[in-house]
Amino acid sequence: MIVFNQANTGRVEYMLDVLNIKGFTFFEQVQGRGTNGGEPRRGTHAWPEMNSCVITVVEDEQLPALLESVKKLDMRNEEVGVRAFVWDIVATV
Repeated sequence: MIVFNQANTGRVEYMLDVLNIKGFTFFEQVQGRGTNGGEPRRGTHAWPEMNSCVITVVEDEQLPALLESVKKLDMRNEEVGVRAFVWDIVATV
């Protein structure tokens, strides 16, 4: 799962294309606040920015490249923010 400021939407989509990650689910309006001093993303007058989220299932060998790409994107502009979360998928239908 990748959570990112909406300002990074095009970059995240490009990253998935470059890494040949075809399948994903995209959530356009996600609210929250990062744990490392992140400002809230609430879509309100006080906190107008919003996040988006992409959930994708990738093969184990794709994971290192994906995480490295997310890290590079975050380092590009740490105040905008992007985070990846990984967990095992036991089964799909």
